[in-house]
Amino acid sequence: MIMRKLICAVLALCLACSMAACAGGNNSSSSASESSTSESSVVEESSSEAAEESSEAAEESSESGAEATVLSYDEYMAAELDSEVTIQAYVQAKQSWWEDKATVYLQDQDGGYFAYDMACTEEDYEKLTEGTCIQVTGFKSEWSGEVEIMDGSFTFVEGGDTFVAEALDVTEKLGTEELESYQNQKVSFKGLTVAPSTDANGGEAAFLYNYDGSGAQGDDLYFNVTVGDSEEVYTFTVESYLCGSDTEVYKAVEGLQVGQTIDCEGFLYWYEGVNPHITSVTVAG
Repeated sequence: MIMRKLICAVLALCLACSMAACAGGNNSSSSASESSTSESSVVEESSSEAAEESSEAAEESSESGAEATVLSYDEYMAAELDSEVTIQAYVQAKQSWWEDKATVYLQDQDGGYFAYDMACTEEDYEKLTEGTCIQVTGFKSEWSGEVEIMDGSFTFVEGGDTFVAEALDVTEKLGTEELESYQNQKVSFKGLTVAPSTDANGGEAAFLYNYDGSGAQGDDLYFNVTVGDSEEVYTFTVESYLCGSDTEVYKAVEGLQVGQTIDCEGFLYWYEGVNPHITSVTVAG
């Protein structure tokens, strides 16, 4: 009897241990399942975020890699003011470089452009030689009648050809509305007569340093001309950043006399009307 009770006790103890082991196994399995589910959720979330970032990066890359549409001269002139424009044209002349900026006179076979204060390193400025083809992107603007490209940047057109425009004689267009359609082109004027200007002291002069005579040698030069029998007076300018005091044209204007007949070449700049930036003056008689 004692042996039977002992055997029963041993069996009961074994059964209890077996049940405890089963219960522990179930808890371990549940924890592992929960851990696996949590890790899977984190992986899926990370994969989703990575996919979104990859998609956004691809879109940005696509946008930055898109090539700008290069406008023809007619399309450029038809573009709205303050709109972003991209053109390709050829360097005809440039003003002095300063503070990583360059102002450039450009032209293609259809018309002229004035790119004001383009971003430009000194190294690239030296490469802006006459005839060089560049692509310019900036904003089409107008200042006192002058249509120009502002806040621009440029790149050199690799393998591009060269082009140097011949000065177009627009003498007969002076005083007409048609003249403005040649704005910023390289032009010439023939048989002009030097008309008097009024200096800062109220005296008569053939030219002025600054528009009002208040300047000195090295500043811009201004001189007046008439054409034919017309009494209409036009003011021409030697822009000192384009042609400094050591250039032939600057010295030629300093030597002008009222009544002389002259021929001029330059770029058809506009400021409250025609105001060419002159690069050459020849006394004809």
